[in-house]
Amino acid sequence: MKGRNFIAIACVLTVMAMTGAAFAAVPLYRMFCQVTGFDGTVKRAEVAPDTVLDETVLIRFDTNVRDLPMTFRAEQVSQRVRIGETGIAFFDVTNTSDQPIQARAVYNVVPERAGPYFQKLQCFCFDAQTIQPGQTMKFPVQYFVAPEIATDRESRGVREITLSYTFYPTKDGEDAANPVPATGAPA
Repeated sequence: MKGRNFIAIACVLTVMAMTGAAFAAVPLYRMFCQVTGFDGTVKRAEVAPDTVLDETVLIRFDTNVRDLPMTFRAEQVSQRVRIGETGIAFFDVTNTSDQPIQARAVYNVVPERAGPYFQKLQCFCFDAQTIQPGQTMKFPVQYFVAPEIATDRESRGVREITLSYTFYPTKDGEDAANPVPATGAPA
């Protein structure tokens, strides 16, 4: 009898552990990717590097919308920045519906090997956003390409990086940040 109880308890604990691991997998994987830059995921930085190289990288900006009545565009198609230099790009989002929209932008970098070196200091993608009907918002992204990209064997030849954003709807009740309204847009 003791052996059967032990096996039953072990099976229940195993199922509970596996269920917990399944729920934790996505946030843990996302955190791992953000910390390591794995799979083209951009890292979040606290400060810009002290070193700025003479070499430049062309940063291209790509915008997409998934299942939302809104327009989303980069104010510039690309920027050329020196490696280690802080760049800033602006994006415009307009809610074309008659209802408020709650959305979050997700991002990725191509080529993937540039992911660990493309780092953001400030980004609208860190928070969910609420955009009122007919409202246009201006979102800044402050970034840099870490100088280590120039000496890493895998990424040494990268001279062009594409930063791609896609806005997705968020679930009700998710906190939304208040970005800077574009000039002439409702507050």
